[in-house]
Amino acid sequence: MLTYQDLSSLTLRTTGIKVENIRFHTVSSLAGAKQPRGLFVPVSADCGTLQEAISNGAVAAVWPEGEQVPAYAPNHFPIFYTQDNLKGLEKIMNSYNDYLSQHEDIDERTKFIFLNKALLNEGDETYDIAVMAENINGYGSNRNKAGEE
Repeated sequence: MLTYQDLSSLTLRTTGIKVENIRFHTVSSLAGAKQPRGLFVPVSADCGTLQEAISNGAVAAVWPEGEQVPAYAPNHFPIFYTQDNLKGLEKIMNSYNDYLSQHEDIDERTKFIFLNKALLNEGDETYDIAVMAENINGYGSNRNKAGEE
């Protein structure tokens, strides 16, 4: 499973509680999705709020560097900062995929939840983490500099 330690090695700055052995059962870009022991990664304005993600089970979030975290976020809530959430998500997925390819016998795996079809193959839904990471990279390169489609 994806851990706090894995994420902290990929990001420059974190706030909140620093517990190396926190394990993330889910990673989701959708605040409204059930995400037990989840990591919330908002990649667009229509992802939902951090408060909604927390109420659905998120125990940490990836957040854009320089953007203020909502005041309602608990002080102990782990936040991993990145320059670009979409690129940060791609980095997380690639790192986790590399880990899985080296440890194929692992029974417990982190579940990635993305329902935005623009992030999936053209018309074919996939849950293969390498394919999703590749599609996310393509999705990010299609946005203009202001981050709008």
